[in-house]
Amino acid sequence: MGATKTEHFTDSQNELAVFAKALGHPARVAIIEFLLKTDKCICGDIVNELPLSQPTVSQHLRELKDAGLIQGNIEGNAICYCINPVPFTKFMAVITNFMQQYAHKGCC
Repeated sequence: MGATKTEHFTDSQNELAVFAKALGHPARVAIIEFLLKTDKCICGDIVNELPLSQPTVSQHLRELKDAGLIQGNIEGNAICYCINPVPFTKFMAVITNFMQQYAHKGCC
């Protein structure tokens, strides 16, 4: 596989790409929506919410965690997941800044 050459892009472009990749699957979007509604939950609750197996949900949770959007804390024999506030706030700022660049001027 070739080099990604991410160093040729701005920090903002790279940050947005990481967040977009993390949200690039509908299951991950559903997980974020669930965590936003419930504020905090145990992994089993997420598995019960989605039509996916526990290992598949765990893979999606790992992707979101690697992007920094969620965090997990061990509580007994379960992991409690929630939105990671600082990176999630950063994501909101990056996506808002990106979207505000649009100014419809007509096309074609």
